[in-house]
Amino acid sequence: MASDQFSISGRAVGPGLPTYFVAEIGINHNGDLETAKRLMSAAADCGADAVKFQKRTPTICVPPDQQHVQRDTPWGLMTYLEYKERIEFGQSEYEQIARHANELGVDWFASPWDVPSVAFLNEFDVCCLKVASASVTDLELLEAINGSGRPVILSTGMSTMEQIRTAVGHLSDVPLALTHATSTYPCPPEQLNLRMIETLQREFRVPVGYSGHETGLGPTMAAAALGACIIERHITLDRAMWGTDQAASVEPLGFRRLIANIRTIEVALGDGIKRVYPEELLVAKKLRTRP
Repeated sequence: MASDQFSISGRAVGPGLPTYFVAEIGINHNGDLETAKRLMSAAADCGADAVKFQKRTPTICVPPDQQHVQRDTPWGLMTYLEYKERIEFGQSEYEQIARHANELGVDWFASPWDVPSVAFLNEFDVCCLKVASASVTDLELLEAINGSGRPVILSTGMSTMEQIRTAVGHLSDVPLALTHATSTYPCPPEQLNLRMIETLQREFRVPVGYSGHETGLGPTMAAAALGACIIERHITLDRAMWGTDQAASVEPLGFRRLIANIRTIEVALGDGIKRVYPEELLVAKKLRTRP
């Protein structure tokens, strides 16, 4: 459904409109609901528009050859499948997440990693669904997401242009946005390739955002200046916390600064129409000898 605008919770998102900020909580909560709520509250306090989680059915998402691999965790040595089940939220936790988001006045949604997770999230009437970069080639999952009828944000990390085209073709019945991403955690600057934002805009003619996994804030601000209308960054309470995504995440103080600076960039970009401002006329009167 090619369109240069789409909406989330009744709010239009697209070129020329205020940036839609997503605080990716993902699995940074480490399976602790109170940590998740603290992250949600921090995101709302920073000015984020939405918080995002990841929903999996571990027995489906963990490949059989990895399920019994031993992993050292804060809760002791356990199999990779046990670890994934340990940090996964279920019905009760998501009911509390939905209530907390409503209390905070922020949207919430998640990336479903398997077909049952799509049905699970549909029961919560989430504002949209996110296709994780790892799921771009999972056509069965894309068909289930397409059948939801909800707005979809498709992340494009670790994907070729042909894989992106195929995925977009399987999401033809839903309002669609893309986010440029490079799936390296954390991502070095030379792999960010921010001009892909413009490439995706030209080819697909849908809103394009940026999902950043770098350290620091500068590249994300540059992405906004290049036209990214959705900005997503992982949020953490402390980058030293245990977990695979923590090092590529942003702490609350940095998240607040990121949003404030991008709001300034939005104003500073202007409309591209040359004009002389009244303040400039006063300067010209002082400095120019000829009108």
